[in-house]
Amino acid sequence: MQPELFLDLMSAKGSASASVSPVEQRVLERKLKKERKKEARRRLREAGIAAASSLASKRSGAALALEYLCSWAQKHEDWRFQKTRQTWLLLHMYDRDQVPDEHFPALLAYLEGLRGRARELTVQKAEALMRELDQAGACALPPGGTQRARQVLQLLS
Repeated sequence: MQPELFLDLMSAKGSASASVSPVEQRVLERKLKKERKKEARRRLREAGIAAASSLASKRSGAALALEYLCSWAQKHEDWRFQKTRQTWLLLHMYDRDQVPDEHFPALLAYLEGLRGRARELTVQKAEALMRELDQAGACALPPGGTQRARQVLQLLS
């Protein structure tokens, strides 16, 4: 729909507010907002200015988690706990591509501070990986995962 039509609808809404329900009003306002954004992007495109992609500005989960870990290791006073970063680290700690070797000692130090259910689950997963390794052979874990699983078990058990 054209913005002019929305403006007509919105002005009609103001004069006959009793005929437009609050739900319809919100729908119209959302549509108007969407049309305004489209129009602004069209104007930028016509002017030759590329709209900044929001995807380009977002960093990957790996980068954020490793930054979180480094922040914990270097500046305890500025560091804040973030469940999503901890979860990512716990899920990917056995993969050398995701958590490089230079970050693993800091991760081990971080794991020492694990408490409660996170600690229990980490131990259970490491034990399960070691059992799986015993049954399936060396290809069960990513490269270096065997040594990492042993280190985690030794640290937390």
